[in-house]
Amino acid sequence: MDAAPRTGVDLATLYAAHRLSLVRLAVLLVDELSLAEDVVQDAFVGLHRRSGRLDDPGAALAYLRVSVVNGARSTLRRRGTVRRFLARASAPDEVAAADHEVLLGESRDATLEAVRRLPPRQREVLVLRYWGDLSERQIAEAMGITEGTVKSTASRALDALERLLEEQR
Repeated sequence: MDAAPRTGVDLATLYAAHRLSLVRLAVLLVDELSLAEDVVQDAFVGLHRRSGRLDDPGAALAYLRVSVVNGARSTLRRRGTVRRFLARASAPDEVAAADHEVLLGESRDATLEAVRRLPPRQREVLVLRYWGDLSERQIAEAMGITEGTVKSTASRALDALERLLEEQR
């Protein structure tokens, strides 16, 4: 008797085809590879748990994107709580690796820093739109907001990003 649940979604194929792009998406949201990999792994575990209720591979990928965005949000909330606690405990600030600046081009580094300074929703919309190459509809589904909110958030995010980059010059 096979103990594994049957599903219309081939998890192994889905994992092989989309894990790297989902990890890249998560890295842009949480800014740390090991955390991003955990977020993606949790998303696939969640999909496995839903295996009997999800038959469409297209819906499975959308489910994974939503799970990654939500998992990244949760990770950032936890990270913020830890950082606030450590700041109160007078812990020393983290120091970037010595070769960090060398590895990243100045322009790219400035842009990533500016993106990190955006409010979470604006950052998520820009990452999903320009890095993830998702449509406004897909972004709305992944974030649980309307397409109109995606459009207005993207517009405000680009304006804010432009101001932040001008300040850095």
